[in-house]
Amino acid sequence: MTATTTSVCTSASTAVYPSFSSYVRARGPVLQRTARSLTANPCDAEDLLQTALTKTYLAWERIEDHRALDGYVRRALVNTRTSQWRKRKVEEFPYDDLPEREAMAAPDPAEAQALRDAMWRAVLRLPVRQRAMVVLRYYEDLTEVQTAELLGVSVGTVKSAVSRALGKLREDPELSRAA
Repeated sequence: MTATTTSVCTSASTAVYPSFSSYVRARGPVLQRTARSLTANPCDAEDLLQTALTKTYLAWERIEDHRALDGYVRRALVNTRTSQWRKRKVEEFPYDDLPEREAMAAPDPAEAQALRDAMWRAVLRLPVRQRAMVVLRYYEDLTEVQTAELLGVSVGTVKSAVSRALGKLREDPELSRAA
């Protein structure tokens, strides 16, 4: 077999693709370069190629001459890119630098301290047992089980007492003014 015959056989075997996946495997890199030449962003080129290949896959059975597949896919790439360009919103413009974020207003430290003081005064107005449970649960950050063990009561007692205490704190007039 001569070199000419080998190249003819090779080109003939790659010209007719038995399946879509073998076509994509064989021609993917070339098609990727074509897609990349149509866009400025490599990620957009991948998306563009995916869309064009999806359109090709859907039309696979209708394409009569599989030797012209590259032309079909290139046309799908160009048409898809044109459609994307036409649909692009005018207010979208790519920038190299991110815009500066608006500075969030920091809470006033004096107001935060006043709220903490009001909360502590409200906790001090709770009955001794409820106050102990609230302090252990929320100021000392103990679990319900740890609080129950420390006070020698059941977990259910801690849950109900803390629930009643939180209800009283929600209704405290000083806290409702502070908020």
